[in-house]
Amino acid sequence: MAQVEFGLWFIHMYRFLAGVLLTLILAISIFFLLQRKEEKEELRLNSAMIQQQINQVGKLVVTEGNFSQIVSYRNTRRNYLDIFAANKKALVVVNAKVTVGYDLREIKTEIDEANKTVRLVHIPPPEINIYPDIEYYDVTQDYFNKFGAEDYNKIKNRVNQMMEEKIKQSNLESNAKERLLSELAKIYILTQSMGWTLTYEESIIESMDDLDRFQF
Repeated sequence: MAQVEFGLWFIHMYRFLAGVLLTLILAISIFFLLQRKEEKEELRLNSAMIQQQINQVGKLVVTEGNFSQIVSYRNTRRNYLDIFAANKKALVVVNAKVTVGYDLREIKTEIDEANKTVRLVHIPPPEINIYPDIEYYDVTQDYFNKFGAEDYNKIKNRVNQMMEEKIKQSNLESNAKERLLSELAKIYILTQSMGWTLTYEESIIESMDDLDRFQF
């Protein structure tokens, strides 16, 4: 009789422990499922926030400058066995508006949610535009050597070359790059705050100095 009672007690205890164990397993499974769901939701939220920041950065940033230059143009044409010379000349005053800009709408990125990484795939090069206002003074020309389209094209090309040299000697390009870095910094700061990694050309960007070293 005692053995029967012990057997019944053992069966009840076994069922009770099995129920407790099963409940624990279910509870732990539900906990991990909910935690994984929360992690996925947080990951998607972070990804959406990063994409939103990238979209906000996607705009045109432009640095402007104005330059003035005086150009003296002269051309001589020899006629009749190099005996007679026909001259033309002009004093050219140039006031040029110059812009150096980055079209950040052309930035290409890849968001790797699994590895919490944002890759800067493509940064557009700077766009340099020159808008010259050219005025001609003291224009003189001989009958056999008059100003034509070829002369005006030569003057315009010369003006553009001179303006390009002035741009290189100025701080326009460096100022434009500073504005570019300021926009990229917004992406870097956001990724850092979320524990994500920002890379460019397969290099991890760990500081603002790393961004500055790249030749954008």
